[in-house]
Amino acid sequence: MTTHFPISNDTLTSFAQLVEVIHELRVKCPWDRAQTYESLRHLTIEETYELADAILKGDTQETKVELGDLLLHIVFYARIAEEKGDFDLKNVFDALREKLIRRHPHIYGNTDLNLESAEAVRDNWEKIKQLEGKKKKSAMAGVPDSMPSLIKAMRMQEKAASIGFDWADKSGAWEKLHEELGEFEAETTLEKQTEEMGDIFFALINYCRLAGINADEALSRTNDKFKSRFQYMEKKADAANTALANMTLDEMEAWWQEAKEGIKK
Repeated sequence: MTTHFPISNDTLTSFAQLVEVIHELRVKCPWDRAQTYESLRHLTIEETYELADAILKGDTQETKVELGDLLLHIVFYARIAEEKGDFDLKNVFDALREKLIRRHPHIYGNTDLNLESAEAVRDNWEKIKQLEGKKKKSAMAGVPDSMPSLIKAMRMQEKAASIGFDWADKSGAWEKLHEELGEFEAETTLEKQTEEMGDIFFALINYCRLAGINADEALSRTNDKFKSRFQYMEKKADAANTALANMTLDEMEAWWQEAKEGIKK
């Protein structure tokens, strides 16, 4: 296969040096030597969220740092695997390259395949993935159980849509959301209301998907906005030598509106 985007020798050298350092730390450093797949797992999740935060903030320098941290984990896992005789870094690269080629037949295979939109490519990717996973009996099998609930709902909806189980457009999802709201209002027990509230969240996320809104990003931005406004109120309280807990709701609301206007400006 012809390489259209060659990697510079400097880049290859830097990567080789990184791999060498990680191998050396694995041998010489007590902490690095003690790590396992399991001990690194929660740290990898944390690093992934830190990268997500940097991307949402538009901080390119921090994004660079967090990408490096994730790369460290990838090389580290591969080193552990090599020591155990499971696989090595080359196997990781080869498997990924082969998968990318296999799942882009419109580029590397059947050039007559008409995939002119990102959505068509995504749906074809999922179909190929289903054919590959002969042991997987469900389209949902690729969605991790431990994935955060909001993102998990998004991925399940995307996978269902890729095989045609979807609304024709966002209007159907909007009607479904209102239907779920009505069902919630009709319930009187906490258990049933909890169940219906879950349906409301799921329907809202589905509407967002069809409307082109990333529900996770939208909620993340709102969380950041709330945090910023609340911290503004705390600073105002400190400056007034008081505490928010000692103030009335109307007084806090006045500062909240100040914060809201300040953020808009």
